[in-house]
Amino acid sequence: MERAEKRELVSSLQAAFAGAGSIVVARNTGLTVADMETLRVQMKQAGGQVKVAKNRLAKLALKDTDNADISALFTGPTVVAFAKDPMTAPKIAAAFADKNQKFVVLGGAMGKTGLDANNVKALATLPSLDQLRATLAGLLKQPATRIASVVQAPGGQIARVLAAYADKSNAA
Repeated sequence: MERAEKRELVSSLQAAFAGAGSIVVARNTGLTVADMETLRVQMKQAGGQVKVAKNRLAKLALKDTDNADISALFTGPTVVAFAKDPMTAPKIAAAFADKNQKFVVLGGAMGKTGLDANNVKALATLPSLDQLRATLAGLLKQPATRIASVVQAPGGQIARVLAAYADKSNAA
């Protein structure tokens, strides 16, 4: 690579890292091109990206961003996955690592917070923002339904008592 190409790659990585909600670094030892393409497609469909770059260039790109210093993770053959949504990159990378033993999650960053491999996996198990919204909406709706049934119950009981009293008086 020429210097101009390297500078362009570093600046594009820097812009991508600056706008990323989370970054995941993984070790790629012997993945086939087809496996790597599968990972790229899965990440792209979810709204993220996967890049393979020289470790030195990735460290340079991370240096001038607000992300945590995760330069120690860039040793050996590495792959970087990132996305604007903080949950996307960890979920896709952890799911892919479960299926492929040659792809090992090393760690990552979520803003200024550095993550180790266990943190990335824990983050991958959290529900998405849409799932949390649906749960919250269900919780908010549930008390209103209960209040309506409680308020409605006494009126129904009074009506049944009056009906029973009317039946009793008609029978006599």
